[in-house]
Amino acid sequence: MPDLNLTQAEADALLAMEKHRVDERHWTYPGMGGRIEVPLISASRRETFLLDVSRGRIDLLRTKYQTRAREVVVLARVDVASAPHRNPDGEEIPCPHLHVYREGYADKWATRIPPATFPNVHDAWLLLGDFLRFCNVTVEPYIDRDLFT
Repeated sequence: MPDLNLTQAEADALLAMEKHRVDERHWTYPGMGGRIEVPLISASRRETFLLDVSRGRIDLLRTKYQTRAREVVVLARVDVASAPHRNPDGEEIPCPHLHVYREGYADKWATRIPPATFPNVHDAWLLLGDFLRFCNVTVEPYIDRDLFT
């Protein structure tokens, strides 16, 4: 089983690592209640990653973008139109919010979305591009929009 406990330096290095799509497959952006899990690989081909894209079943605005390393370690996640998040110190962070791995807490801490980094929080399709850039996905997977994206 992969090690869930990374040092902050390891997590930061994995998040900053250049990531590429693994193949030429075309993925369809998920519809209501849908989810896709897209494999990514580092430029050196030594590390593998997963990009998760999921949408709410009832509320189409509810969206989650997440990048994982070592199969289970969440490096970064953006939540849109979900419930507020309560951090371990009791502070409540409204949605949308950003989770970034924090040593000792994994993805249990959230911060407000930085507008300069994520200027498109009200457009799920454009926000996906912002998230891919934030996670340093330089050779993006092919994700096709459907009629309702």
